[in-house]
Amino acid sequence: MADIWAGFTRLPEAIRWIGLGIAALVFLAGVLYFAWRVIRGELPPEEIERRRREAIHREGKIGDGEIIDVDGSVILYSYSVGGVEYTVGQDAVSIESLLPDDRMLIVGPVSVRFDPRNPPNSIVVCEHWSGLRPRAATSET
Repeated sequence: MADIWAGFTRLPEAIRWIGLGIAALVFLAGVLYFAWRVIRGELPPEEIERRRREAIHREGKIGDGEIIDVDGSVILYSYSVGGVEYTVGQDAVSIESLLPDDRMLIVGPVSVRFDPRNPPNSIVVCEHWSGLRPRAATSET
């Protein structure tokens, strides 16, 4: 054991040991980075959107807004924060089951949940919360 440490007292051999250690660390970091990128893979867009909705649900503030139109699974709504008016569309294709069959029933007042640091980042519905206020279907006689 003393022979190994004795080698570190000579400068040229110490530099070799340090260089070998750095090379081993760089190699290990490369292997770990490769494994992280390849094995983990990129997240699909649906998962990125689900995580965005979840983050706004957890950390967002609630304000009043109005649903302007519904085109298929895209909900177009407007709201204002700090005197600034925002008009945003939320693609609700992955959570369509949470919307009523007659989409026009949700046109009108709505609660909007938005990111206070980035107000255009908002939602009106997610897996755990809904700001929708469906109107009752009216029958004309």
